[in-house]
Amino acid sequence: MSRPILEVIALTPQDAQAAESGGADRLELVTDMAADGLTPSVEDFARIRAAVGIPLRVMLRIRDGFAPGDLDELCARAGALRAEGAEEFVLGFLDAAGAVDLAATTAVAEAIAGCRWTFHRAIDHSADRAALRAAVGALPGLDTFLTSGAAAGVDAGREVLAAELARAGGPGYTQRILIGGGLRAEHLEELRAEGFDAFHVGGAVRADGWRTPVDEAKVAEWRALIDA
Repeated sequence: MSRPILEVIALTPQDAQAAESGGADRLELVTDMAADGLTPSVEDFARIRAAVGIPLRVMLRIRDGFAPGDLDELCARAGALRAEGAEEFVLGFLDAAGAVDLAATTAVAEAIAGCRWTFHRAIDHSADRAALRAAVGALPGLDTFLTSGAAAGVDAGREVLAAELARAGGPGYTQRILIGGGLRAEHLEELRAEGFDAFHVGGAVRADGWRTPVDEAKVAEWRALIDA
């Protein structure tokens, strides 16, 4: 049985090193958490990549909200990051009605062809998550959905998460479920018992939210709980 995944949000090389030392398996790289995480600069990506040896998934999001914004700019940013060595990404877009923006999502997926990627928590804000999964499920490289099951977080989304895990392997449900968004340490025992094996944290491994860097000891605590 493979080890459960612990993914940690990193904004700086210091975050990345602390997360790696604490036992994180993978990092999600972002900037500007005031906007819930935007695409980092190529320079920041390069500095973080040089600082650690674990896999990095880079956010492709250039504006607050789930609309894609300038698609040409977004694809250009993706291309520049790929040229610098980025191999894994995080993305996902909705239209004004809350449906998946399939054209935008497909265009960005094509810009990172050959790379693995996560469809992020836009799924939790979509009008119809089953329709979203069906629409994007066959896009090349998509191997993960980052989700809490509901826009309000894990507490509100537990039944949805369980139902989606039960459908694992079916059309639109072949991707790994990476649980994040309102995730707390006290959720882990039950989630692990239900069969979930991938977890995503950000503020939970910082001493005082986003104002402070990743705390290696807090990451280690999460690692131990996940592996218990």
